[in-house]
Amino acid sequence: MKHQTIYNQKTALSISFLFAAIVFSFSYDFGMFWDNVLFASKMGNQIYENGLFNWTMPNEFDPGHPPFLGFLLAIFWTIFGHSLWVSHLLMFPFIVGIIFQLQKLLQVYVKNTKTRYFGLLLILADPTLLASFVLVNPETIIIFFFLLAVNGILYHQKKWKFLGLLFLSIITFRSMMLFAGIFLFQMLQSLIIHRKSFRQTLHLKILSTYLLASLPGVIFVIWRLTTKGWLQTHANSPWSSYWQLPSFTEFLKNIAVLIHRYIDFGRVFLLLFLVISLYYYRKRIKHHPQYPQLLLLSFSSVFFIIIAVLFSTNAFGHRYFIVSYISFTLLTFLIIYQFIQYKKTVYTLLFLGLLTGNLWVYPEKIAQGWDATLAHVPYHSLRVDAINFLDQKKISIQEVGTFFPNYNPIDEIELNGDQRSFSAFNKENNVVLYANVNNLDDETYENLHKNYKEIQQFKKWNIYVSIFKKKTPPPRD
Repeated sequence: MKHQTIYNQKTALSISFLFAAIVFSFSYDFGMFWDNVLFASKMGNQIYENGLFNWTMPNEFDPGHPPFLGFLLAIFWTIFGHSLWVSHLLMFPFIVGIIFQLQKLLQVYVKNTKTRYFGLLLILADPTLLASFVLVNPETIIIFFFLLAVNGILYHQKKWKFLGLLFLSIITFRSMMLFAGIFLFQMLQSLIIHRKSFRQTLHLKILSTYLLASLPGVIFVIWRLTTKGWLQTHANSPWSSYWQLPSFTEFLKNIAVLIHRYIDFGRVFLLLFLVISLYYYRKRIKHHPQYPQLLLLSFSSVFFIIIAVLFSTNAFGHRYFIVSYISFTLLTFLIIYQFIQYKKTVYTLLFLGLLTGNLWVYPEKIAQGWDATLAHVPYHSLRVDAINFLDQKKISIQEVGTFFPNYNPIDEIELNGDQRSFSAFNKENNVVLYANVNNLDDETYENLHKNYKEIQQFKKWNIYVSIFKKKTPPPRD
């Protein structure tokens, strides 16, 4: 048995390294994208240029979160050089860790090795999880330490649980909420599933682990409050309007958006199957403690994140709930594996359904979570083609209007030393660079297509980048 365990670990590591190597070879030149321009390059450059332990961010782009990703990037840039491939190299060990920890998680519920591989494939088919792998982002780091902590609980490995919690407490505020969600999961599992008393559940040894692991986060919060006087936003913060209590209408909208995040990009097929199966097989499921355990993990892990997003005006992304998607997908796989008669057919349909999520591109007037799907992948090379076109035509980059997330210095996206920067679209720009990965409001979209004429387009699959030039007004009589 010991030799078998060693062999399984070696095999699991080999699979993990192979997967991470494929991801790296595919995405090593992808530029910083969406919020990661802030969390990776802006915050990383600040630390890289001012000292590894200078975590004070300028107020104009300080989101309040710990600059953990920026700190790690600054270390890698110092050692290997300030470039995109080095930034993606930082993601490599965390992707390896995620795949390895997913295999450990599957081993808790599925004993057959071959069957576990199919479970792993179904989990990895989720477009939002796949998108996190190809981008330089804090989410990949968060997912790894979350899985490390959860497996530490399931395998009764206290040191790994502690290590996972320790890092979750300092990566971002969202990872801190996942830290609290893991605590909630362990408490509810003890009370509901293991039928332990409150006294046994709230044991001093358990509580002390969480208290000690939370120290990095506690120290960071105290440091911020004493040095800056504010935690998340301040009066002049560009995000100050995002953290207010929503109106009743906004609250209902948040609920609708939350539901959409769970069913978007192919997950609708999986969740429909899951809901129907949980009802149809409810009597048999009662005798399997692994089902309520996974259901509990799916909800409790993101409970505090859900409360935060429902009771604020801040937009929230699909990636906030990746750990919940993983739990739901594993639960779905277990039902297929244990209860469904036509296993191969149902599995194949759900697997393909998830993969098709990477092809979902909404009409341009409907906002889309572009950092939560592989659909955005062609944008990176198309954007470079558009910049080369502007250079060939000797059109000044600084005079070209564009939209989030492109109105940053080119270096903050490409890490190539090019300090030129597009300007934010102001309706007066003579030339505009627009991509369908830019989520525009209706007014801006109408203005662009009414007052500008497309002079060049670069397109691949469902993604395109266009260069527009302002129409010449008709001559007056």
